[in-house]
Amino acid sequence: MTEMRTLKVALLGCGNVGAQVARILLEDADALAARAGARLQLSGIAVRNVNGHRDVELPQELFTTDAGTLVKDADLVIELMGGIEPARTLILSALQNGACVVTGNKALLAQDGPTLYEEADKAGVQLSYEAAVAGAIPILRPIRDSLSGDRITRVLGIVNGTTNFILDQMDSTGAQFADALAEAQRLGYAEADPTADVEGYDAAAKAAILASLSFHTRFALENVHCEGISAVTASDIAAAKDAGFVIKLLAIAEKLTGADGKEGVSVRVHPTLLPREHPLAAVRGAFNAVFIEAENAGELMFYGQGAGGTPTASAVMGDLVSAARRLVLGGPQRTETTTGHVPALPIEAATTSYYIGLDVADQPGVLARIAQLFAEHGVSIEIMRQTIHRDAESNVESAELRIVTHRASEAALAATVEAVKGLDVINSVTSVLRVEGV
Repeated sequence: MTEMRTLKVALLGCGNVGAQVARILLEDADALAARAGARLQLSGIAVRNVNGHRDVELPQELFTTDAGTLVKDADLVIELMGGIEPARTLILSALQNGACVVTGNKALLAQDGPTLYEEADKAGVQLSYEAAVAGAIPILRPIRDSLSGDRITRVLGIVNGTTNFILDQMDSTGAQFADALAEAQRLGYAEADPTADVEGYDAAAKAAILASLSFHTRFALENVHCEGISAVTASDIAAAKDAGFVIKLLAIAEKLTGADGKEGVSVRVHPTLLPREHPLAAVRGAFNAVFIEAENAGELMFYGQGAGGTPTASAVMGDLVSAARRLVLGGPQRTETTTGHVPALPIEAATTSYYIGLDVADQPGVLARIAQLFAEHGVSIEIMRQTIHRDAESNVESAELRIVTHRASEAALAATVEAVKGLDVINSVTSVLRVEGV
C-alpha cells in the first residue's frame, strides 16, 4: 500500500476564524486526509504575540512570530491576518515559492487582487478565496465553476451581516439607526469602530470580487460606487414599510448595454428598497444572501451565515481541501477565468428605479406640475401616494408624496430629483433611495 503524502500547511493569523481552522485541522485530521488524498499537517501558526489569549486551546509549540520562514517551507498557506501588509507580501512570497494559497482577505483582493491572480497564474498554483465573500455561503465556486457554461447578467447580494442586522432591527422595532447600531455592538455583530461596515466599504470590497468572477473581468475597489446606511432614518424605514418595501444594503453587479451597443458592468453598493415579496427581503438578522440572474439557469439564491469563526472556517477548509486534492492529483491549478475585458461603468450609467419622498404644499396643481417635470426628464412614475398632514401649531396643511419610478438611467433620475427640488411648491425632499425588484 502506497504511503499517503503529507502536505505542510502554514496558518497566518489566529483570530476567531484562524483559531477554528487550526482546531479543525487538528481534530479532523483523518477525515480531511481521506477527502484530500494527503495528510494536512499544520506546520505552524504565525501570530504577533505567541502568548496571546485564544478562544481555542491549541499546542503552544505551533505558534511563531516568523511568518516569512513558515511560508517558505509550506505546501499550502492559509492567510487570515487581514489588512494589506504584511499579508500581501506573504501571499506573494508563498505563490512564488510554489505554494497554493487560501485567503479570506477581501480588502486585499479588492485593492490589489489582479497582482495576486497574475502571480498565481505565473507560478501555476491555486489562489482560493471563498471565505472573502459571505462567510460560510458557497458562492464563489458556484459562480466560477457551476455557472461557467452560462452567462450571468446580474448579481444582488446582502453581503454584510452587520448592516443587515441594523436595518432589520430598524424595520422590526422602529429603532433609530444609532440605537440599532448600539444593539449590534452589544451583541458582537458590529465592531467598536463600525465604519467599514456601515459606510459600505466591506460590502464594496466583496462586490468587486463578485463582479470579477461573474463577468470574467478584474474589477477593483475603485470601480465600485459605494454608499453606506448611516443616513437611513427610522422615517425612511417606516415609509418604505408603508409602501410595501424593506430597505437592505445591496451589493449589485450587472451587465448593461449602452445606446452605442457596447457592453459594460455597473458595480455598486447602496441602500435599496426591495418589495417584501422579493427573496432577499426575507433575509433577517446578520445573515447573508446572494441572488443571481443567469441567462439559462434563471434566478438562483444562496443563503446562510455571513460571518463568525466556525462558519467562515468552513469556507476556508473547503478551499484548502480542494487545493490539496489538486496538488495530489497534479496538473494545472484552478485559477479565475478572466477572459473578458468589460469596462466598469460609472453610477450614472446604471438603470434603477427611485423611491422619492416629498413634502409639498397642499394646493391645486401640485401633482400635475411634478408629473410634468418627471415626464420632461424621461422618467415614468409607477406609484404615487399622497398623505395630508396638518401642523398642530400653525394649522397649515401640507402633503407628503411618495413616488416610485419605473427604471430609468441613474443620470436621468438624479437630474429629475434636482429639478424637483427647484419647484416652489416643494417644502423639502425627505428621502431619495434606489429601488430594485419592481
